[in-house]
Parts: sequence; structure tokens; C-alpha cells
Amino acid sequence: MKWLIASDLHGSAYWTRRLLDAYRAEGAGRLLLLGDLLYHGPRNDLPREYAPKEVIALLSPLADRIFCVRGNCEAEVDQMVLPFPVMADYALLEQSGHLIFATHGHQYNLAAPPKLQPGDVLLHGHTHVPACVETGTFSYLDPGSVSIPKEDSPHSCMTLEDGLFRWLDLEDGSVFRVWSLDGKEDAPCPSRG
Repeated sequence: MKWLIASDLHGSAYWTRRLLDAYRAEGAGRLLLLGDLLYHGPRNDLPREYAPKEVIALLSPLADRIFCVRGNCEAEVDQMVLPFPVMADYALLEQSGHLIFATHGHQYNLAAPPKLQPGDVLLHGHTHVPACVETGTFSYLDPGSVSIPKEDSPHSCMTLEDGLFRWLDLEDGSVFRVWSLDGKEDAPCPSRG
């Protein structure tokens, strides 16, 4: 099954539509959202077409295909208006014999990682910057931000299928990084030093 993985929509109806266009174009069966869906947060400017109610309407029809973890901008009221769970701190996925620990990144991250084994993956958003880093024990991956990218990175998301991660630019649909769990990567993750 192919997954589309995204983070940090921050209430942008425009970029949520672009994300869902990518979801359909990629033929993904599931959508994994790494938090910060509706609210833009006090540290961010308003994203393009800030319309949380419209984001709710766009995501709701896919409720049976969405898995989501809680971001630092999620609150109990968000769970009241969304028809899929959004309050879990993390989700665990298995892919090609590897554990993927999916979280938002404000609690578990490179500075405060969960207990992981060699070959595991820490997958989180929150930074708004796409990332692929080998730590010596686990790999850290970040899809970047759908609506408010930082450090001159693109509006982005990623796919996961058969152990292969692909980062997508939501503006032009291009793939700008590829990494595989089995070491047959197209562009290896740099080591954390």
C-alpha cells in the first residue's frame, strides 16, 4: 500500500487542496498526517487561504483513510470537529521489517528521541523543513510543511511505498529526494555529526 505523508497544514485551504491533488495523483491508499492541521500557531504568519473550516470539509470525506498524530497546535476542540482521531502523540508503522515511529516532533525529535533500535525510523514534522538524517542508530525523516515551509524549502509532502520514501514538491509535483529503508537509496541521508 502507498502512503502519502504530510505535516503542518496550518489551516490553509489552498495547500490542503494541493495536498489532496497529490494524494489522488499518487494513487495513495492512506494519508498519514503528522499534526498541526487547522491552526496556524502564534509563531507563524497566516498561510495562503487560511480557512480551517474549509480544511475540515476537505479532509472529512477521507476520514476512513486518514491516520493522524497530534501536533503542538491541536486541541480538544479540533477533535470535536474532525471525524478521525487527531490526539495521539505517536503512531507506529511497520514497513519492510522496520519500525517507523510517526509523531509531530514537538515532544519526540532528534534532541529527545523515543527509544529506537538500529534500523528504526523517527518520522516527524514540526520543523517545516524536509529532512533525511542518519543518526548512527536510527534514521530521522521529515516531510517538510504543506503550507508554511521554512529555510527556503518547498511546500512538500512525501510518499512511502515498499520501503521507498519520496519527497514531493507540491507546487510542481517533482520528486526532490528519494531514500529507501533497504539501503538502495537514490540520495543517501547525511550522517548526523
